[in-house]
Amino acid sequence: MEKSRVYFTDMRTTENSNLQKKLARLIRKAGIGNIDFEKKYVAIKIHFGEPGNLSYLRPNYAKTVADTVKDLDGKPFLTDCNTLYVGGRKNALDHIDTAYLNGFSPFSTGCHVIIADGLKGTDEVLVPVSGGKYVKEAKIGRAVMDADVFISLTHFKGHEITGFGGALKNIGMGCGSRAGKMEMHSAGKPYVIQEQCVGCRVCAKSCAHDAISFTDKKANINHSLCAGCGRCIGVCHRDAIKPADDESFDILNQKVAEYTKAVVDKRPCFHISLVVDVSPQCDCHSGNDAAIVPDVGMFASFDPVALDVACADAVNAQPPIQNSQLKEHWNESGDHFHKVGPNTNWKVGIAHAVELGIGTTEYELIRV
Repeated sequence: MEKSRVYFTDMRTTENSNLQKKLARLIRKAGIGNIDFEKKYVAIKIHFGEPGNLSYLRPNYAKTVADTVKDLDGKPFLTDCNTLYVGGRKNALDHIDTAYLNGFSPFSTGCHVIIADGLKGTDEVLVPVSGGKYVKEAKIGRAVMDADVFISLTHFKGHEITGFGGALKNIGMGCGSRAGKMEMHSAGKPYVIQEQCVGCRVCAKSCAHDAISFTDKKANINHSLCAGCGRCIGVCHRDAIKPADDESFDILNQKVAEYTKAVVDKRPCFHISLVVDVSPQCDCHSGNDAAIVPDVGMFASFDPVALDVACADAVNAQPPIQNSQLKEHWNESGDHFHKVGPNTNWKVGIAHAVELGIGTTEYELIRV
């Protein structure tokens, strides 16, 4: 396979430039203008950050991408899907509040925020996964699939399960509905935390398989009837229903690749990753530890696999920052992400993405 082109610019600026101008120049050079945006709906997939976390991408970067899309006559919107866990992004109302709290408003970014899987995380599209080993139909947030063009804008950082959170993670896990996220995290069926259940029966009303019954006003899920769709998780107001969370990290990484395949297959896509504030864990946490390496720069490509590998190579070429998790585990050789998360192996997901035809690990780095 021919090498993919990955474009790069560092974080240095001059009196006549700034980081937003550099980002705009980067994505233009990388070929974003070759996409037909005229009157097209354009989903810009981004992580809005959990309340309390300060390592997420600044909204200024989102504005630069949105402004470029509008200059190309597109109709951009920022989007993400709801989370499985308790926090500031588990339903669309809280999620939008969090986005606004962290600066992602229409006034600061120049475009609207749409939570792709709807109010309760149940507004999804079943998308066939060509060549999927674990997933035959991915459950993707409807607004993501309704868009004509898809752009990923990723904060590249460490991750406690996938090794790092790059373009594949942002797309695959990020675009999954709540049920989709359950499918990636779990090989089993959801269960009820009895102490949190109040017997409201909302979950039973959403179950198409009559798998939920009640004993002493507490819900129980019959796994022989349960289809594992995860809708009960989305509608539970008390967060009393949880996924099994029993999938191995390697299989989860491969499922993320398969969900990515569902999102990007057969439509115009473009991918941007910023290797800045490289925290050791995901932006989904309500706080962030110190960055593990110095800021590297901004990358862009039509190939999300090559983009992830280029970003990982760039991080691994950096020295550790003092008083960081990486420095605590430092030695002169080895992968930075594996040192911070010794139970993770990001290369498994990359290899599966190549098998699925999403992209290649071979890249040409072009400095802008």
